Amino acid sequence: MTRDQQQPAGDTELGRYLRARRAQVTPAEVGLTPGPGLRRTPGLRREEVASLAGVSIDYYARLERGKELHPSPSVVDALARALLLTENEHEHLRSLAARATRTAPEPPVAPSRTVRPGARLMLESLRPGPAYVASRTNDLLAWNPAGLALFVGIEDWPVKQRNLARYAFLHPAARELFADWEHTLRGCVARLRALAGTEPDAPDLTSLVGELLLKSPDFARLWERYEVKAHAFGRKTYHHPDVGTFTLGYQGMQLEGTRGHRLVTYYAEPGTPSHDALVLLDLTAHKPAPHDAEPPRGRSPKAPGDAPHPSSGHRPPEAGG
Repeated sequence: MTRDQQQPAGDTELGRYLRARRAQVTPAEVGLTPGPGLRRTPGLRREEVASLAGVSIDYYARLERGKELHPSPSVVDALARALLLTENEHEHLRSLAARATRTAPEPPVAPSRTVRPGARLMLESLRPGPAYVASRTNDLLAWNPAGLALFVGIEDWPVKQRNLARYAFLHPAARELFADWEHTLRGCVARLRALAGTEPDAPDLTSLVGELLLKSPDFARLWERYEVKAHAFGRKTYHHPDVGTFTLGYQGMQLEGTRGHRLVTYYAEPGTPSHDALVLLDLTAHKPAPHDAEPPRGRSPKAPGDAPHPSSGHRPPEAGG
């Protein structure tokens, strides 16, 4: 299904974002008393947002329907306040408004998958901590041994299929690996949603999103929420079948001079059980260079949705899940 088939004519990313965020704010959160009668709309009504932002109902309705394409900065800021947007969400709204004013869409540019030698050396220098370089759509482009072994079973997929969003939603091992699986899913979707707001027709994005919408009801549910807050740092707990349960801090950083490449590294305090697990993961991980071109010898590559390696102990996902 193409984007045009999914959305009504004249619709815009700006309108979709306003509708999605409006649906997630209750009257009580903005100090309004719900009127009598059944509310057909989850969250705020259009007239309530218009009133809070100080614009006419007709003007706001035109914004949502893609009929008004030139909101002023003051209107954008007022809408952000009315919808209780965070700083990141406010900035995303500004980006969508700026894009809506363009008379002609910019042609999408195919991002490079090439990782510079210096970045590869950094991955090795970060051992035993897991580390990898990911594309703007979360394709794994390069990694050190633990950086790949952290994601149980992903090495059984062909190199070009190794995408962390695809893994989180479609690999049967992911639900058991991530202690907070739902939080991980929301982070994956938020990153893709932010990119969709500024480059909705980018081929790398539309291909991945189309696949996940078709195969994962969980992705479709979260995609409709239109959250754009991605986490660049924090802590995650893993239940790893080879080295046990451990908690790692993580930090992502943009690689300058690339189109959205990020280096992500994980760490634990020396002397802690989590650090011991991290060291063990590095010692027992598959050892080829961090830019694997082929799967390990003796294993056949499997596409997403195929049965995982027997060591994972999981069954293949149900059709469409």
